[in-house]
Amino acid sequence: MNPLPIRVPLGNAGDVSALLQVPPSPRATFVFAHGAGAGMAHPFMAGFAAALALRGVATLRFNFPSMDRALRRPDTPAVAQATVRAAVDDARRRLPGVPLFAGGKSFGGRMSSQAQANGPMADVRGLVFVGFPLHPAGKPSIERAAHLAQVECPMLFLQGARDALAEAALITGVVRALGARATFVSVADADHAFHVRARSGTDDATVLQSMADAAAAWMVELTPR
Repeated sequence: MNPLPIRVPLGNAGDVSALLQVPPSPRATFVFAHGAGAGMAHPFMAGFAAALALRGVATLRFNFPSMDRALRRPDTPAVAQATVRAAVDDARRRLPGVPLFAGGKSFGGRMSSQAQANGPMADVRGLVFVGFPLHPAGKPSIERAAHLAQVECPMLFLQGARDALAEAALITGVVRALGARATFVSVADADHAFHVRARSGTDDATVLQSMADAAAAWMVELTPR
């Protein structure tokens, strides 16, 4: 189940590098976008994808254009959202008939939800947020969540309880307002990178496995029997 290097076409904008990881007889496919500060090959991204593969979930990780070109600034929302759409289209083509999900780590998750809010991506059954970046650190607000009201598919929030980019009371309020569309999983003692302190009684590797359990179970629950 080693990831296969591929290219995701972006039409007139060229293409971007990607990694496709497919277990035998996949039960779902997750198009997994990276955060603003680290690309698709970051150890957390790789570890989460590997853990999902062991649970029967294929992943397509991809770089946003700015990351592929080693630029310092993240792409504009329009470019990032178009890249998410292209990756979803590519995953659908490569794994036809496999239930499809999208989302990502931090910035990647938010760009996926903005894309979905602006026009539902074909065949996407749900979105998975691996640390939704509700606000900048030290500047609590819920403005970044306004577009989630336009997302009609189910959403899973995997959120660290110590996430400085999502004050606990604010993110739980956002999720509550979304009603039955949203499922919230709070990861005890975890920060935005899902790092836990030694005194928590667990470790980062165990946390990652539990998150993969939750994500895979949620995706499978939304697939046809």
